[in-house]
Amino acid sequence: IIDGRFHTECSHFIAMSTKFQDCLRPNCLFSSRHIHLIACKSQSCVRLMALPTKNPIRISPSKCCDCVLKTRDEVMPMVRVSGMR
Repeated sequence: IIDGRFHTECSHFIAMSTKFQDCLRPNCLFSSRHIHLIACKSQSCVRLMALPTKNPIRISPSKCCDCVLKTRDEVMPMVRVSGMR
């Protein structure tokens, strides 16, 4: 589970903290309740983890900082100074 800030204007999610949660399913290879303890070769067991769940704990009506910088760079492109690389 990923806790973070959701920016409504650009729909981006910025992670702030993460935590793990056991699914407690007996057919999941990653669960503490997995029924096959050693070298599981069962085809019925889940072998892939699902993507983590995003939990917005803060809602921000503005754009994220990456989108603000991208917009600013499009409006004011970086000017090269002669003699600098």
